[in-house]
Amino acid sequence: MAVAGFDQTELEIETERDTLKISGCKKKGETKRIYLHRGIAARDFEHRFQLADPVKVVEARLNNGLLHIELVRETPETLKPRKISIQGGDNVQLLEREAA
Repeated sequence: MAVAGFDQTELEIETERDTLKISGCKKKGETKRIYLHRGIAARDFEHRFQLADPVKVVEARLNNGLLHIELVRETPETLKPRKISIQGGDNVQLLEREAA
């Protein structure tokens, strides 16, 4: 996410259940500046992203005006596929033949 002009202290990242909220609040300077051209807006923002159930936020980095957020999909053990062994079958028929 591009957050050029924002400092690390001006950004806030929160997760609540399945929502990721990123907000930026620009510090207001005491001195009034006059600009000929202002290329980057300095207004506050808030973005919300809906996350899938097993997705967790691992890390956030700010590098050259870009905010990198690392997400990991963690599938719980109860949702992972598992193999189930089959009991009986040929062994039962073999025992019946031997008894006869």
